[in-house]
Amino acid sequence: MRTVISNAMDGINTENFELPLYSRQGVRVELLLNATTRSSAANRVVGVVMVGQDITEKKDMEKAQIAAAKARAASDAK
Repeated sequence: MRTVISNAMDGINTENFELPLYSRQGVRVELLLNATTRSSAANRVVGVVMVGQDITEKKDMEKAQIAAAKARAASDAK
């Protein structure tokens, strides 16, 4: 996350950066981050807007779909 913020402060926007984190309870959470630089009228970087979206359910569904497809392929191969 530090790299995303640093890049944004240098004027490099970041889109769709996936970041796994762990909650205080030890639960893994998948985040999708977007960072956009905010500049002044003089074109100086004055801040960064970051938006994080919890995509844990989406990632879990994708993993389940891949596992099901592999299972079907193994079954069809028999």
